[in-house]
Amino acid sequence: MAAIQYYDVILKPVITEKSMNAMAEKKYTFYVHTEANKSQIKEAVEKMFEGTKVKSVSTMNLEGKKRRRGMTVGKTAKSKKAIVALTEDSKEIEIFEGL
Repeated sequence: MAAIQYYDVILKPVITEKSMNAMAEKKYTFYVHTEANKSQIKEAVEKMFEGTKVKSVSTMNLEGKKRRRGMTVGKTAKSKKAIVALTEDSKEIEIFEGL
């Protein structure tokens, strides 16, 4: 696969009750490209959101779920989630304001 650019790494934010509560501790959750590593995720967050400094990145691979439609059995696409923790002197991420 070709090199992943920083704007291709972060796909969308995860909006759940658990991720919203973690935002008080400056931890933000994103769905990311399945082949992105922690250093690429850190670089993408710092470039896309001005004034942010990443302290740590935790990632988890999510396998696709089994789904049935009649007799046909298949799987949904696998995905990857990243929890990005920001430093105390970092700015907040603007896309989560007002949620």
